Amino acid sequence: MRRPMAAIAAGVMALALVPTTATGAGAAPAPTPSAAPAGYDATRCGNTSSRTLLTFDDWPYADPDRATRIGADLHARKIRAAFFLIGEYAGRRPDIVTTLREQGHWVANHSFSHPHLPVLSDDEVDMEIRNGVRSNLLRPPYGAFGQREESAAAALGYRICTWTVDTLDWEKPDGDAFRSVASIRSIVRNAPVEDKYGGVVLGHLDYNFPDAVPGIIEDLEKDGYQLCANNGPVAADAPLPLDCG
Repeated sequence: MRRPMAAIAAGVMALALVPTTATGAGAAPAPTPSAAPAGYDATRCGNTSSRTLLTFDDWPYADPDRATRIGADLHARKIRAAFFLIGEYAGRRPDIVTTLREQGHWVANHSFSHPHLPVLSDDEVDMEIRNGVRSNLLRPPYGAFGQREESAAAALGYRICTWTVDTLDWEKPDGDAFRSVASIRSIVRNAPVEDKYGGVVLGHLDYNFPDAVPGIIEDLEKDGYQLCANNGPVAADAPLPLDCG
């Protein structure tokens, strides 16, 4: 999900990992949050497990096959992720959607052209959702949505899916360069327990988040978390609650 100006980013709310009881190989048991959310929680995308889901937004514009290389690496690690792809580009490379699902990753709707949905007309919102990647999860661009967008999504068979941990990989904190791998890794490492335990980590395919993923996995496992388990190919619709076990 490519971010808007800082004012929008500040107003909106993303590797899937589960605490383990084993303490071998330097891993510590992960702390447990005080209470799990009741019902469907859009920030957790229907994840009611203790595992945390890694998600990738947008599209790898300069290198579209980067998506399936990431998918292959996570599959080899037995990790399931979710890819929220922009429909306009995914429609040009439907093989990427097919391959990611064969690798065991959910591929979901991130609208057709990545607009700010709340400023669109009702018909435009419907078009953006309807022409996105067909699934049953919708991540509104910029995380921007209200009751109207939520109702429009529901009418088309979608639930809203946002995130609990934003890596802010789209920011340029030091000038011209996007946030570094080390900085992205640090944001996830220092996120609150409640946001990682059964949570959703947000990153993007076209910034430095994919390069930070190996280190994020290492850090989370060291702290007693495991990623959402990859149990093989998936269908277009994700199960609700999510099958992260």
